[in-house]
Amino acid sequence: MQFEDTVTDFNLIRRPRRLRGSEHIRSMVRETHLHRDDLIMPIFVAHGTNIHREIPSMPGIYQFSLDQIDRELEALADAGVFRIILFGIPAEKDAVGSDTFDDQGIIQQAVRHIRAQDDRFYVITDVCFCEYTSHGHCGVVCADGTLDNDATLKNLQKQALSHARAGADMLAPSGMIDGMIGAMRTALDDAGGHEVPIMSYAVKYASAFYGPFRDAVESSPDFGDRKRYQMDPANAREARVEARLDVAEGADMLMVKPALSYLDIIGDIRRNFELPLACYNVSGEYALVKAAAARGWVDEVGVAHEKLLSMKRAGADLILTYFARDIAPHLDS
Repeated sequence: MQFEDTVTDFNLIRRPRRLRGSEHIRSMVRETHLHRDDLIMPIFVAHGTNIHREIPSMPGIYQFSLDQIDRELEALADAGVFRIILFGIPAEKDAVGSDTFDDQGIIQQAVRHIRAQDDRFYVITDVCFCEYTSHGHCGVVCADGTLDNDATLKNLQKQALSHARAGADMLAPSGMIDGMIGAMRTALDDAGGHEVPIMSYAVKYASAFYGPFRDAVESSPDFGDRKRYQMDPANAREARVEARLDVAEGADMLMVKPALSYLDIIGDIRRNFELPLACYNVSGEYALVKAAAARGWVDEVGVAHEKLLSMKRAGADLILTYFARDIAPHLDS
C-alpha cells in the first residue's frame, strides 16, 4: 500500500470498515459462530423393508426403513453430525397412536438399532401422537372432535417410558399438551429414569410452515386443525407463559418452533430463561430454500448458513434442521 500526500477537509475518527478488510480480521471480531455441534438432524423412520423414499416436498430428505437407515447414519458421521431426532411412520395407525407406547413400535426399534450400530450418536425421540393416530391429531380425541388433554397425558407417560426403556438419550415432547412436562417427569422419575433429560417444544406455533413435514409422516388432520392446542402466531407474551410452565414442571431444555419467522420469540425466551434453548428450522423453511436453489435463484449453502446463523444470533444454542447433513461440512467442529 502506498501513501500519498493528500489534502482533505474531513477527519473520520471511526472507520468500522477497518475491521472488515480481510477474512482474518473478520473472523477475529465475529460475534456469532455456527458449529457442527449446534446442529440436530431429524430422521424419518418407516415401518417395512427396503424403504429409501425421498419426500417430494423436501428434496434430499428421505423416509428410511431400519434396513436402510445405516446409509443416513454413515452420511451424518462423515459430515460430523452426531445428534439426531427420530420421527416414526408406523405400520398401522389407530385412534390413540398405540404404536408410540408399544415396546416393539417403530421408534423403539429404531433406537435399539442405532444403539447397536453406532454408539457415537446422541438419540433424541419426538414424543407426540400425530404421526401415529388415524385422525392425525396429537392425542386422544373426544366425540365432539376436541383433544382430551388429560387422557393424552396418560398415554404420553406410557410413550415416554417406552422410549426411555428402548435407550433414547433425550425425550422431546411436541404436542403442546398442558402439563406434558410434569406428567413425563413424574413417570420417568417414578420408574428410575431420573437421568433422562426432556427437551420441551415449549413454544410451538400453529404454523403454515409445517406442510412438508406432514407429507413426510402422513399426519395431516382428518378434520379441523391444531389451533386449539398449538399457539397463535400473533402471540408473543404467551410464549413466556408456556416456557415458564415447562420450566416449573422440570424441563431441561426449551424449544421454539418454527424458527425463522419467530426470531423475536427466540430472543425473548433467551433473555428471560436460563435453560439451554433450541429452535426448529422447520420443513417449510427448508423447502423454500430448496425450491429457490433448484431454480438457480439463490445460493443454497449461503442462504442456509445465513438463516441458521440468524437463529444463533437471536439466542438459540441448538438448531434442529434438515440442512444439518449438508451444511455441516462447511462449518467448524
